[in-house]
Amino acid sequence: MPLLPRRFERLQKVLSNRMGDLTVLLEDVEKPHNLSAILRSCDAVGVLEANAVVNKRRPITFNNTAQGSQKWVILNDHKSIKTAVINLKEKGFFLYGTTLTEDSKDYRDCDFTRSTAFVLGAEKWGLTKTAQSLIDEKICIPMRGMVQSLNVSVAAATLLFEALRQRQKAGLLPKNGAGLEEDIYKKILFEWAYPDVAEWCNQEGRAYPVLNQQGEIIERLPRTKKLRY
Repeated sequence: MPLLPRRFERLQKVLSNRMGDLTVLLEDVEKPHNLSAILRSCDAVGVLEANAVVNKRRPITFNNTAQGSQKWVILNDHKSIKTAVINLKEKGFFLYGTTLTEDSKDYRDCDFTRSTAFVLGAEKWGLTKTAQSLIDEKICIPMRGMVQSLNVSVAAATLLFEALRQRQKAGLLPKNGAGLEEDIYKKILFEWAYPDVAEWCNQEGRAYPVLNQQGEIIERLPRTKKLRY
């Protein structure tokens, strides 16, 4: 079944708003409802990719809270917090880690208009000492009640939407795909539009076919593969 033009337009519109310079790094956040809620917030704000360091004995799982957002936000799984931080810093990200320490800065006083990664820790223990030593700035969300911290998914949403607010105010929200490199935009658009064909191309080690302006695949592909396009 061919991709409907209005569906292709919707994919283009959403991808055109994606930001490659805003992300989260989750350390041992393993509860499916929290991970799902965080990815849903990432999708809502326009985050292209999220990052996670999880216990290898437990596979990453999602529940209905995600509302399918795991299909639209790339989740990079890292071997350790150190390798994850190195990877993000090499890409130019400034890392803000949520911690409750005396030198933690009020998140509202921070600049999230630059390349920003929010580092959040496990539901119960927060960031490890190793993670705290690797981040660039410690931040906190001030509490006025008896409880000292928010649920990790709520904290992630709070930070992400503050970053969105700041960027909107500064006129920095991407339009027409300006938040992504052109080759990355085209790659992800094809994977969103034709996931079965993309998977087959990757298995075959071949480049993705070219799409026309209506989102149609120009190249004739083998029907024997039962590809949906």
